[in-house]
Amino acid sequence: MSPTRRLAELPCGRRSKWVVLALWLVLLVVAGPLAGKLTDVEDNQASSWLPGNAESTQVLDEQRAFQPVDTAQAVVVYVRDGGITPADKAEAVKDARAFASAPHVVGPVTGPVESADGQALQTIVSVDIGTGGWQDLRPAVDSLRATAAENSLGMTTHVTGPAGVGADQAEAFAGIDSTLLAATVAVVIVLLLLTYRSPVLWMLPLFSAAGALVVAQAVIYLLADHAGLTVNAQSAGILIVLVLGAGTDYALLLTARYREELRRHGDRHEAMAFALHRAGPAILASSATVVASMLCLLVAEMNSTSGLGPVCAIGVLVALVAMLTLLPALLVILGRWVFWPVKPAFGTPEPTRSGRWAHVGEWIARRPRKVWVGTGLALAACCVGLVSLNATGLSTAGSFTGTPDSVVGQQALEAHFPAGTGAPLTVVSAAAESGAVREATRATPGIASTTEPTFHEGRALFRATLTDPPDSQAAKDTVDRLRTAVHAVPNADAQVGGSTAVILDAGRAATSDNRTIIPLVLGVVLVILALLLRAVTAPLVLIATVVLSYAAALGISAFFFEHVFHFEGQDNSFPLFVFVFLVALGIDYNIFLMTRVREEAVQQGTRRGAVAGLAATGGVITSAGLILASTFAVLGTLPVVGFAEIGFAVALGVLLDTLVVRSVLVTALTVDLDRHMWWPSALSGQVPPPQKELARQL
Repeated sequence: MSPTRRLAELPCGRRSKWVVLALWLVLLVVAGPLAGKLTDVEDNQASSWLPGNAESTQVLDEQRAFQPVDTAQAVVVYVRDGGITPADKAEAVKDARAFASAPHVVGPVTGPVESADGQALQTIVSVDIGTGGWQDLRPAVDSLRATAAENSLGMTTHVTGPAGVGADQAEAFAGIDSTLLAATVAVVIVLLLLTYRSPVLWMLPLFSAAGALVVAQAVIYLLADHAGLTVNAQSAGILIVLVLGAGTDYALLLTARYREELRRHGDRHEAMAFALHRAGPAILASSATVVASMLCLLVAEMNSTSGLGPVCAIGVLVALVAMLTLLPALLVILGRWVFWPVKPAFGTPEPTRSGRWAHVGEWIARRPRKVWVGTGLALAACCVGLVSLNATGLSTAGSFTGTPDSVVGQQALEAHFPAGTGAPLTVVSAAAESGAVREATRATPGIASTTEPTFHEGRALFRATLTDPPDSQAAKDTVDRLRTAVHAVPNADAQVGGSTAVILDAGRAATSDNRTIIPLVLGVVLVILALLLRAVTAPLVLIATVVLSYAAALGISAFFFEHVFHFEGQDNSFPLFVFVFLVALGIDYNIFLMTRVREEAVQQGTRRGAVAGLAATGGVITSAGLILASTFAVLGTLPVVGFAEIGFAVALGVLLDTLVVRSVLVTALTVDLDRHMWWPSALSGQVPPPQKELARQL
């Protein structure tokens, strides 16, 4: 017996199945409390998202010497269209004294300052970000909003600035874990019930996937707490969707093969051992593809992107282990009755051999070239929408699906004060040259004013207010001009940071990551496919189809984002995230299909093997695709445009890949290329039956 066969029998042995179950139960008892602490180690500070070598990141690090705590400015805006009255000013002064005692407020409160048009007041409050990132902003901003609104005397009040925006972002992400988990579990339950049509069977994949999620969260918590792994709200949210989605996919494939083998084996232990032996390599290759693709993110400049890679890789690995150990043990322990009311009895025919996917495969095999050319042209037409893709970043207003108070406040601020008020640039330089640096700053177009510098150990720091909104392209252009100007001051070692500089540096790092990581992922996936299929032609064909599917999904998504949802644009990292998820997960289905096609081709030739492989895997892969697409679509429940766009595009791409690319395009290409699909392996030398003979067989 081969080592792989012995390994496959461990989770389904007559005694070892109970050992596997007991080990998992112990593991879940230990991991449960640790998983609940994951949010405690999330790092949502700006430095956890920024590229480590960016100028704005270096300024953040350097300004801590001037200010021992990280702060964000909250701008309280009072507006009265008829003009600010003396009573309004007195109330704003009273509020300013109260602001000083609000939670997490540090330093002096500046203002109130009246606008030039006499219709608005602004008060600037510094809020300690602490170690909790934006979560520590919410109590302070909530307090400021309540105080300002309590005795507003009819004025309209808002809290904006970086602290106000951060608090609204924290509100948008509040309960992300519980919201995503509840929505994802609900979707998975419904689709598993529809897939299995059994009141019991759906519980086993769901329990196994949920167990994998708990263990993955516990492992990630330990690594974040003791090994410096960066976890933020983004990676924690995507982890939930990925583990439940990918884990359920693996469960569907294994369960389908197990049900097929139960019709061929009287002993359920033997049936599961054979199912693991046959389906295991495809599941392993699939998970290896996802893990390798995620680990490619480690080379990203963006800290948030590089941190996402290992978090997702750990999640997929744990899901793999759960589906190859816990799920087989549960299925074998419970026996055939879990498939009730349609139990797979020994000796009964396999229904997939004559099901709808068998008919689809036969239809494709009659005219494969026409089918793949027509399908390819249709997908290429969908790519036209790429011309409207606008992945250049989102403004503050454009990043929310709604209109929170900070966005309304920023609009009011821009109407009555210099638009950059509340989000100034930070300039640091050598103390001896601070005067020259400040003069160069004030002479830069787009700068409204500067503060007096402060000094610490030979370095100087001052703030510069922009004339344009801090998230606008004009403000980014000002940052570039200012950097050029201050860098030119001799011996100043000057650097420019601040929220606008952060946005600019993050966008450029994301663009660089797109150019670096996308080719790297393609290369890694190509190597894995070549090793799995022992061929060159098939991996190249599969990669080409997935890239076409990705481009089509992006084209359709861009059309919907602009003309249906009316989104402002896309985040800079949007193309990369969608690419990594679609390529890694889209290749999954091609792996599931092509490993079965290769298995069948050895016995009956590639053409007939392609039809048989589609018939055997079509139903389960379609169900898996629907579940995975639905789990990613759950991201759209969050009031954050970036998540909604990723969820929509990935869900659409998975559906395209499942229903069109894998089932139609790949099958047609395989039938048309025939044995050449496996070049240069020995299988490529297999003499195929004549086309007329194939038609008679079908």
